[in-house]
Amino acid sequence: MKKKDFVEGLIEKTEFPNKGTFAFEDREITVKGVIQGQRIAGQVTKLRKGKAVARLVEVLEPSEMEDGIPRCPHFGACGGCFYQTVSYENQLRIKEGQVRELLKDYISDETWEGIKGSPKWWEYRNKMEFSFGDEVKGGPLALGMHKKNTFHDIVNITDCKIVDNDYNLLVSCVLNYFSESGCDFYHKMSHEGYLRHLVIRRSEANGDLLINIVTTSQADVDMKPLAEEMLSLPLSGSIRGILHTVNDSLADVVQADRMETIYGEDFFYEEILGLKFKISPFSFFQTNSLGAEVLYETAREYVGETKDKVIFDLYSGTGTIAQMLAPVAKKVVGVEIVGEAVEAARENAGLNGLDNCEFIAGDVLKVIDELEDKPDFIVLDPPRDGIHPKAIQKIIDFGVEKMVYISCKPTSLARDLEIFREAGYEVERGGCVDMFPSTVHVEVVCLLSKLKSDKHIEVEVKMDELDLTVAESKVTYNQIKEYVLEKTGLKISNLYIAQVKQKCGIIERENYNKPKNEEVKPPICPLEKEKAIMAALKYFKMI
Repeated sequence: MKKKDFVEGLIEKTEFPNKGTFAFEDREITVKGVIQGQRIAGQVTKLRKGKAVARLVEVLEPSEMEDGIPRCPHFGACGGCFYQTVSYENQLRIKEGQVRELLKDYISDETWEGIKGSPKWWEYRNKMEFSFGDEVKGGPLALGMHKKNTFHDIVNITDCKIVDNDYNLLVSCVLNYFSESGCDFYHKMSHEGYLRHLVIRRSEANGDLLINIVTTSQADVDMKPLAEEMLSLPLSGSIRGILHTVNDSLADVVQADRMETIYGEDFFYEEILGLKFKISPFSFFQTNSLGAEVLYETAREYVGETKDKVIFDLYSGTGTIAQMLAPVAKKVVGVEIVGEAVEAARENAGLNGLDNCEFIAGDVLKVIDELEDKPDFIVLDPPRDGIHPKAIQKIIDFGVEKMVYISCKPTSLARDLEIFREAGYEVERGGCVDMFPSTVHVEVVCLLSKLKSDKHIEVEVKMDELDLTVAESKVTYNQIKEYVLEKTGLKISNLYIAQVKQKCGIIERENYNKPKNEEVKPPICPLEKEKAIMAALKYFKMI
């Protein structure tokens, strides 16, 4: 086998989010964007010993799980709604199974509480970010989503099914206006052009719409005629505001160098669980309002009794969770790095008549050292990459008995749970909430409880009483490295081997790679590599 070879096979298993494997000749082939049970054709892109990575070329036979018919005309070309061929019941089954497998080392069958679905499966998103570009190089102006597996090409979106139809009417209106005016889009490579994004937000509570046209400063275009055209559309909701944001950043992100309100106001209101929230153009808010109610109700249930307690809501966003807990808590302190979100959180707390909420702007890693209050309970809702390792240790040092962790990326959660477990925390309750029907994404909620000393006994084992096997005394670190590389393709360090050996009670000497600065924390062996090292130790009869 060599690169660019074509391979075929039956997807035998999948891992979160949608990475599958199958056997071909003497190798295990990994391919993204597949469903268990599909027979696929792929093209080899990477080769490893006993393994290979392939790019999906074609689905030759569907999976038995694919019992649905795509509703969206853009399905296949657009990279968004991967599971449209799967009924919602089977989508939940797939997501729960993948997350359950990923977290099986941390959440037992007794503590796992399954998956909760979204109240709406279609037209559920309250925010959509559309990009300007072209469908093919040199083609006419397009406005929509990125084409599947590409960075540059754009699929014109005229009938998206996961948003209200008002979005589709607005997208068509904006595209026609700029196509007729001859405006060019911003080219990412040359950094030339005018049009960048169209961002639409909608209130689930009342249908109000906030429209934001994002451009560079490389042209001067009158937006008022476009605003008049949008205001004349037969929308089911009402346009609360139309904004023009100038963004000259080289990065492909929506941010503001300056912003002008063309019509109306620069905010609208949303309601979650009886609380009112002011939503501005750049404030973070869950993209599925009704799904957020399910998520936050689950989190509130996990938090439990909060009377007379001080609660820290770390990575608090616009303060949704903090304000849910505030009416029945002594005090809630929220920490969020996005300044605009903090200002919105403070204003929202005022709207809801809550005077026991404090919101602090800053990075959790740094702010946590400056907090005067001591928490009785901590809620964690970090970004997709999870919690910074140094911040985790500071959170652990508070010593609270219980924490709730809300994760939008289960793989990051698995990494963080390993660290919490080493510090004495176990998952007492855990489950999924599906906020993103038809996509591969899912949220996970966990209640972490610190093990109590009165329920455990300490056992002292003297190392000189253990029987040192012949294999243990002779097997070298290089032999372990070679074994792991041959069996798994993973490269491991002496430090990782030493950490795993120490866990197994095989402590030969102080680690000579230990940092001289005691404040510097050495990297912790990832779970995948730990399992591989454990297998090697068993093979060499060291454990």
